[in-house]
Amino acid sequence: MIEASENFEIDIDELMQRIREEVNQRKNISNSEKTASIRLDTAKGGIDTSNIEALLNNAEFKSQVRNHWPEKLDRFPFNLFKKITLKIYNFLLKEQRAVNFSLIQALRESLALNRHLSEQVNLIQTQLNTISDRVSSTEQGVHQLSDRVSSTEQGVHQLSDRVSSTEQGVHQLSDRLSATEKAISDRVSSTEQGVHQLSDRLSATEQGVHQVSDRLHTNEQQLIAVDERYLKNDHYLKNDLTQQKRLITLFLEEARQRLPEPFNQDQLQSFILEERHLLDAFYVAFEDNFRGSREDINNRLKVYLPLIEEAKIGTGSSPILDVGCGRGEWLELLRESGYIAKGIDINRVMIEECQSRGLDVTQSDVIAYLRSLPDASLGAVVGFHIIEHLPFEVLIKLFDETIRVLQPGGITIFETPNPDNVLVGSNTFYTDPTHRNPLPSNMVQFLAEWRGLYNVKIINLHPYTEEIKLKGSAIAERFNEYFYGAQDYAVTGYKHG
Repeated sequence: MIEASENFEIDIDELMQRIREEVNQRKNISNSEKTASIRLDTAKGGIDTSNIEALLNNAEFKSQVRNHWPEKLDRFPFNLFKKITLKIYNFLLKEQRAVNFSLIQALRESLALNRHLSEQVNLIQTQLNTISDRVSSTEQGVHQLSDRVSSTEQGVHQLSDRVSSTEQGVHQLSDRLSATEKAISDRVSSTEQGVHQLSDRLSATEQGVHQVSDRLHTNEQQLIAVDERYLKNDHYLKNDLTQQKRLITLFLEEARQRLPEPFNQDQLQSFILEERHLLDAFYVAFEDNFRGSREDINNRLKVYLPLIEEAKIGTGSSPILDVGCGRGEWLELLRESGYIAKGIDINRVMIEECQSRGLDVTQSDVIAYLRSLPDASLGAVVGFHIIEHLPFEVLIKLFDETIRVLQPGGITIFETPNPDNVLVGSNTFYTDPTHRNPLPSNMVQFLAEWRGLYNVKIINLHPYTEEIKLKGSAIAERFNEYFYGAQDYAVTGYKHG
């Protein structure tokens, strides 16, 4: 700023005129610098930017804020207005300087871009030179391949000639093969006829073989059945002969002891007791034929195992007694289930069979054996198809002795044919000649309760299969109940604690 104490006058018109001249001069210089030609540096293959760089530096310098006075004006009286003139000059050209500075920056960025493009052009030129070299080598390879293709074509023509001659030979062979095929076809046709004839003969032969095989199978089954029957009969006859031999031996021993004296009452009684065993072998054969196989009986008796388990018996302190144990199916089932049991029977043949299976069996009368036992010594007394063989008075004794030898909470199980089934009560019951009379279930239940058992129940068992039962009406259901219902029943009861 100009101090107020200064009293000299300023010629404004002249000063403005000089400023305008200076501005115009600077514009002309800037335009001349912008329009300078760009020279290519052919030696480097790029753009020579040194001249442009010099012009930009000069323009940048000229666009800066003016802080010094031109030398030709640095004299009196012009230097008197030096500061204010510079301020006015810088103020007037402020926007122009900003524009000039922006243009200079844009030109610098353009120059940098040109340099980058020049580098990219040089890189592309290098790549083009490399590609050109590769194209040249490829062309050489193409020429070599062309030569090889030419030689290959010559070989192909030679092969074509050979193929043509081979085709002629093939046609000749084809004609010969056609003739041969025709001859073979004729022979095959005649052979097929012979094969069909043989096939028919084989079919007839196979039918004959099947018929013979069926007859052989039938004969084999018949032979097996006959063999089994002979084996059974042989077994039964051996048992029967053993019993007869025992009786004859006993008779001869007694006769030697008494001769020439007559037999006394005791000796005659021993003969009578032995006479009871004359039918032992017969009854074993009868059981095998009518009672069923061991496997069938074993499966039927499994229904009682839950009762034994629930009663917590069958241990050393509470054994199970099977009266009339027969072939020992129940004893065998108990042993397989881990229970301790013993059986008694009067049939010597059955006793021997049970003992041969390792079962604990004794020959004894049921009442006599029970009476030989102490009180409360058994966990269970069980008998299957035994009570129908006993007189009624003996049946009462059986219940009395059973209750005596049972431990408190012990169980008794007796299975017998069910006369509620009409077919059983009128027919099958009497198949066994040693049966006395059918025992109705309600009578046996009453007898068990009357002699002292409690919680007495009747379990109906072994009905006929559903296939033979009638269907379709209430009458049919009643008929099924009476004729095809349970064939057996079991009475169960417990001793009071």
